[in-house]
Amino acid sequence: MKKYSEEHVWIAPDEAPEAVATVGITVHAQEVLGDVVFVELPAVGAVFAAGATAGVVESVKAAADVYIPVGGTVTEVNEALRADPSLANTDPLGAGWFFKITMTQPSELNALMDELAYAGFAN
Repeated sequence: MKKYSEEHVWIAPDEAPEAVATVGITVHAQEVLGDVVFVELPAVGAVFAAGATAGVVESVKAAADVYIPVGGTVTEVNEALRADPSLANTDPLGAGWFFKITMTQPSELNALMDELAYAGFAN
Protein backbone atom coordinates (compact mmCIF):
# COMPACT_ATOMS: atom_id res chain seq x y z
CA MET A 1 0.00 0.00 0.00
CA LYS A 2 1.40 3.39 -1.02
CA LYS A 3 1.96 6.13 1.53
CA TYR A 4 2.33 9.81 0.67
CA SER A 5 4.34 12.73 2.03
CA GLU A 6 3.46 16.42 2.15
CA GLU A 7 6.27 16.92 -0.39
CA HIS A 8 4.20 14.97 -2.97
CA VAL A 9 6.34 11.85 -2.90
CA TRP A 10 4.94 8.34 -2.64
CA ILE A 11 6.55 5.28 -1.09
CA ALA A 12 5.40 1.69 -1.55
CA PRO A 13 6.83 -1.01 0.70
CA ASP A 14 7.59 -4.19 -1.22
CA GLU A 15 6.01 -7.49 -0.19
CA ALA A 16 9.42 -9.00 0.54
CA PRO A 17 11.92 -8.28 1.84
CA GLU A 18 9.92 -6.29 4.32
CA ALA A 19 12.17 -3.24 4.71
CA VAL A 20 12.52 -2.52 0.95
CA ALA A 21 10.35 0.21 -0.59
CA THR A 22 9.97 2.00 -3.93
CA VAL A 23 9.84 5.82 -4.08
CA GLY A 24 8.47 8.20 -6.73
CA ILE A 25 6.63 11.47 -7.26
CA THR A 26 2.86 11.73 -7.16
CA VAL A 27 0.44 12.46 -9.98
CA HIS A 28 -0.16 15.87 -8.39
CA ALA A 29 3.58 16.65 -8.42
CA GLN A 30 4.02 15.77 -12.07
CA GLU A 31 0.91 17.77 -13.02
CA VAL A 32 2.29 20.85 -11.25
CA LEU A 33 5.74 20.39 -12.78
CA GLY A 34 4.56 19.80 -16.33
CA ASP A 35 6.67 17.92 -18.86
CA VAL A 36 9.61 16.33 -17.04
CA VAL A 37 12.83 16.65 -19.05
CA PHE A 38 15.53 15.52 -16.59
CA VAL A 39 15.86 13.57 -13.35
CA GLU A 40 18.83 13.42 -11.03
CA LEU A 41 18.75 10.15 -9.12
CA PRO A 42 20.73 9.35 -5.97
CA ALA A 43 23.71 7.01 -6.01
CA VAL A 44 23.16 3.39 -5.08
CA GLY A 45 24.47 2.98 -1.54
CA ALA A 46 23.68 6.56 -0.52
CA VAL A 47 22.15 6.86 2.95
CA PHE A 48 19.49 9.46 3.72
CA ALA A 49 17.53 10.56 6.76
CA ALA A 50 13.77 11.07 6.38
CA GLY A 51 13.06 14.41 4.70
CA ALA A 52 16.49 14.74 3.07
CA THR A 53 16.86 15.71 -0.58
CA ALA A 54 17.52 12.52 -2.52
CA GLY A 55 17.15 13.74 -6.09
CA VAL A 56 15.98 16.45 -8.44
CA VAL A 57 13.31 16.53 -11.11
CA GLU A 58 13.40 19.21 -13.80
CA SER A 59 10.58 20.14 -16.13
CA VAL A 60 9.99 22.74 -18.78
CA LYS A 61 8.45 24.89 -16.00
CA ALA A 62 10.65 24.37 -12.95
CA ALA A 63 13.05 22.21 -10.98
CA ALA A 64 12.09 20.55 -7.71
CA ASP A 65 13.87 18.52 -5.10
CA VAL A 66 12.75 14.97 -4.43
CA TYR A 67 12.63 14.38 -0.68
CA ILE A 68 12.97 10.90 0.74
CA PRO A 69 9.91 10.19 2.90
CA VAL A 70 11.63 7.77 5.31
CA GLY A 71 15.25 7.15 6.16
CA GLY A 72 17.18 4.45 4.39
CA THR A 73 19.84 3.29 1.97
CA VAL A 74 19.34 3.49 -1.78
CA THR A 75 19.51 -0.01 -3.23
CA GLU A 76 18.43 0.62 -6.83
CA VAL A 77 17.66 3.52 -9.16
CA ASN A 78 15.32 3.52 -12.15
CA GLU A 79 17.70 3.65 -15.11
CA ALA A 80 14.72 3.61 -17.49
CA LEU A 81 13.58 6.90 -15.93
CA ARG A 82 17.04 8.38 -16.31
CA ALA A 83 16.96 7.44 -20.02
CA ASP A 84 13.35 8.58 -20.50
CA PRO A 85 12.32 11.20 -17.89
CA SER A 86 8.87 11.46 -19.46
CA LEU A 87 7.98 8.24 -17.62
CA ALA A 88 7.50 10.50 -14.57
CA ASN A 89 4.59 12.08 -16.49
CA THR A 90 3.11 9.09 -18.27
CA ASP A 91 3.25 6.63 -15.36
CA PRO A 92 4.33 8.40 -12.14
CA LEU A 93 2.89 5.70 -9.87
CA GLY A 94 4.36 2.80 -11.84
CA ALA A 95 7.14 2.75 -14.45
CA GLY A 96 8.11 6.32 -13.46
CA TRP A 97 9.40 5.32 -10.00
CA PHE A 98 12.66 6.99 -8.93
CA PHE A 99 14.54 4.67 -6.58
CA LYS A 100 14.31 1.81 -4.11
CA ILE A 101 15.51 1.94 -0.54
CA THR A 102 16.06 -0.35 2.39
CA MET A 103 14.28 1.51 5.15
CA THR A 104 16.20 2.15 8.35
CA GLN A 105 13.01 2.40 10.42
CA PRO A 106 9.92 1.12 8.60
CA SER A 107 7.84 2.55 11.46
CA GLU A 108 8.46 6.01 9.91
CA LEU A 109 5.80 5.02 7.36
CA ASN A 110 3.20 5.55 10.10
CA ALA A 111 3.78 9.33 9.94
CA LEU A 112 2.83 9.46 6.23
CA MET A 113 -0.61 9.84 4.66
CA ASP A 114 -2.67 7.05 3.14
CA GLU A 115 -4.26 7.57 -0.29
CA LEU A 116 -7.48 9.10 1.05
CA ALA A 117 -5.68 11.57 3.34
CA TYR A 118 -3.29 12.54 0.54
CA ALA A 119 -6.16 13.11 -1.91
CA GLY A 120 -7.65 15.60 0.55
CA PHE A 121 -4.26 17.23 1.12
CA ALA A 122 -3.35 17.56 -2.58
CA ASN A 123 -6.69 19.10 -3.60
